[in-house]
Amino acid sequence: MTTVLIVDDQPLQRYGFRMLLESVSETEVVGEAAHGSEAVRKAAELRPDVVLMDVRMPGMDGIEATRRIVAAGDRSRVLVLTTFDIDEYVYAALRAGASGFLLKDARPEELLAGIRAVALGDAVIAPALTRRLLHEFARLVPPGGNGSAEDPRLSVLTDREREILVAIGKGWSNGEIASHFVLSESTVKTHVGRVLSKIGARDRIQAVIFAYDHGLARPHTG
Repeated sequence: MTTVLIVDDQPLQRYGFRMLLESVSETEVVGEAAHGSEAVRKAAELRPDVVLMDVRMPGMDGIEATRRIVAAGDRSRVLVLTTFDIDEYVYAALRAGASGFLLKDARPEELLAGIRAVALGDAVIAPALTRRLLHEFARLVPPGGNGSAEDPRLSVLTDREREILVAIGKGWSNGEIASHFVLSESTVKTHVGRVLSKIGARDRIQAVIFAYDHGLARPHTG
């Protein structure tokens, strides 16, 4: 059972999320919050597995709330819901420690899968959002990053692991990677785990940053 705290300033939006999450047996809504400060307080009180976080809210926004929840060191992981017109917030939430990003127009099954992934300690990024995120990196990170030849962590990756890292940088899911390279998903999962371990990334989102910073991913990579 995955416990979820819903954070959104729109009552109808919270109601919709609650109805969806309560329609499946594996998730339980333990609370709701209408703004950031309430989210921080309830996350500390309820210690949900996942905080479903809106970005734009009155008072404390979702970025600052994410930063405070992550900084508290509790087990709660934050899944941010965003829209294309607030890309600048995505980068900020990433740096604040969010574990995933989905678009508000995601299909119900995508949202449920994202919640499950984040609860299990993985990270999830909508592929289309990853491309836009890379554009934001292009604006905020110096071209070329740290230089792929200079980082010893890249030298310990096998050729296949490097390919997997590039695919992660593109925002591909394990299923998409498995299909592209004609591998089983369990094999892909093993490769991904080794890649994260070797580059010192806590999750896929940090791997996306690493791939971009070291020239392995670029805007328009698909």
